[in-house]
Amino acid sequence: MIVTSSKLYSMGKKWYWYVGFFIILFGVYFLYFFSQEDFSQSNLPIINNNIQPFSFTNQNGKILTERDIEGKVFVAEFFFTTCKGICPKMNANMRRVFDNYKADSSFMILSHTCMPETDSIPLLKKYEQRMLNGLLVQNDDGSFKIKYDSTLVTTQNAENVKWNFVTGDKSSLYKMARQSYMIDNNKPDSVSNIADQFIHTQFFALVDKQSRVRGVYDGLKEDEIKKLLIDIKALLKEKYQTRSLN
Repeated sequence: MIVTSSKLYSMGKKWYWYVGFFIILFGVYFLYFFSQEDFSQSNLPIINNNIQPFSFTNQNGKILTERDIEGKVFVAEFFFTTCKGICPKMNANMRRVFDNYKADSSFMILSHTCMPETDSIPLLKKYEQRMLNGLLVQNDDGSFKIKYDSTLVTTQNAENVKWNFVTGDKSSLYKMARQSYMIDNNKPDSVSNIADQFIHTQFFALVDKQSRVRGVYDGLKEDEIKKLLIDIKALLKEKYQTRSLN
């Protein structure tokens, strides 16, 4: 059988078309695959897949709901304004978190009072000013504290939207700690009346842009605060996928 040069040319041309077709086909496949894969996803585990809807009032008298934190990374904690024990140490560390990420529009802090019966909105506002205007000082043992002298503060901060100190219905607040943030102290209350219950926990919860709890940290331990700062950065890089809020 004699194969002419014209036939060889025709066969080679078809071969090039086949190769080109499969290259384009595989190119489209890999383009689709990589477009669907979220390479920004952190390897932090999902502790709670979805925090529950809420409605609380912050130090500025503004009502905050789950819609206000949708698409944001935020840290949640529980405290009360007259606490002299763990709260000052916790919130000195929270101030460090605030200072690191206050410029990021996708970040927020929610500090929930565990004593809504006494922590009024004016008291929360005063506490906010102490946290924001106080001097963050490192102690000799490496821990931090906030030194605040109201006589040295001449002006108040402009309305702060990054660090919210919230109050509301006590049962709703406690339900968030126990069932959404998973930061209760795991000690069952010996009283059934919500008015007599008291949550006093040093733990911080880290929530991602999809409203999922991705970490729980001891707010009194330096190594865990350092890890929290790193994990916040990782979650801020994750893509936000819009979801329906009814």
